[in-house]
Amino acid sequence: MPLPDPVPLFGPAYKRDPYPLYARLRAQGPVHRVLFPSGVTAWLVTGHAAAQRTLADPRLGKNHALGNDRWRARASIMPEPQHSQLQVHLLHQDPPKHTVMRRLVTDAFAPRRVEALRPRFQEMADALLDAALPADGAGTVDLVRCFAARFPFQVLAEVIGLPPHLAARFRRDWGKVVAPVGPADPGRPAYEALLRELQAYIAEVVADRRGHPGDGLLARLVTAHDAGELTREELDSMVFQLLVAGQEPVTNQITTALVALLRAPKALDRLRAEPDLMPAAVEELLRIDSAFELTTWRFLAEDADLHGTRVPAGDSVIVSLCAANRDPERFPDPDTLDLDRAQGPHLAFGHGIHFCPGAALARIELQVALGTLIARLPGLRLAVPDEELQWIPAVLGRGTSALPVSFAPPACPRPRG
Repeated sequence: MPLPDPVPLFGPAYKRDPYPLYARLRAQGPVHRVLFPSGVTAWLVTGHAAAQRTLADPRLGKNHALGNDRWRARASIMPEPQHSQLQVHLLHQDPPKHTVMRRLVTDAFAPRRVEALRPRFQEMADALLDAALPADGAGTVDLVRCFAARFPFQVLAEVIGLPPHLAARFRRDWGKVVAPVGPADPGRPAYEALLRELQAYIAEVVADRRGHPGDGLLARLVTAHDAGELTREELDSMVFQLLVAGQEPVTNQITTALVALLRAPKALDRLRAEPDLMPAAVEELLRIDSAFELTTWRFLAEDADLHGTRVPAGDSVIVSLCAANRDPERFPDPDTLDLDRAQGPHLAFGHGIHFCPGAALARIELQVALGTLIARLPGLRLAVPDEELQWIPAVLGRGTSALPVSFAPPACPRPRG
């Protein structure tokens, strides 16, 4: 039986607003064959119930070795030897190796530990705004450049024990190595150069932490490698995952949350007047437009039925967290930002054994970031028409590459210095 033609999941219109497409796909059924920019096809799961079951399905593995030749020809974009050296982190592991690796990071992101750091995170947020805002407290700034692209990395460095001299040298451009750049793409040489630079930086981080052991997560991972719990490839991959996946999604989530609030000015005004609503508001903002739009690949070891669709072994299966989080069967009036919503948990951080280990930290970061921006930028509004916002072309994530906003001076300016 021939496979259905894949639905394309790319292009400016799709990245600006994928939700009408997701609504049509959900109405047709839970599983659909889709096409990504690199030419790779996948089976996309859309509804909330199907997504939750898929994320907990023990038949589906994450290890790239399970992918078939069709998938590998298009999706294994990172060249060797880097693919083997940087792609064996938590997101691409199954038990029992996944269990061992996850245990090494959970303490660093434990809710009680990161909550104790909230005052420090607040200091960081205030310092960034102090440096970025005009002296009279009014004007126009790009919140990505001056805040959203910087705050999450500062927090991450504090939490994992990345020393200041190394944190200062980290290039945000290195995060682009997770974007699809195929072998024939004209940008391939620049991509490979970024990849080599990042790999050299990771080697320097590992050497530094070996020479200066301490209690930070990076130092503990180096110790685990030296004790034989991790291979060198697994150690480098985990550092890679922390540096890239540990901060860029929060940058993007700050932008999606702010855009959602700016599109719902009554909710924004209420949140400014009732800051105690912030924890609940963050959950609703995560639901309505998650920075983790799609999960990474999963694979069946043999041909099997997936929610009524026959999926070949080794084909990639991806869950749309955004589509699941706007399923009207789970969330009434799902396209409306409702700060009083009480329909239960969203799937923005995933589900099952691969639930994001840094979820507690991300929640606090978002609460601090949004609370600080809303409190200190009265009259906050977009400085460009909504339709001119540039959405990042990432395959799996959502966010804006810039967020120009205007604001009025505060009633009581903060003292400088």
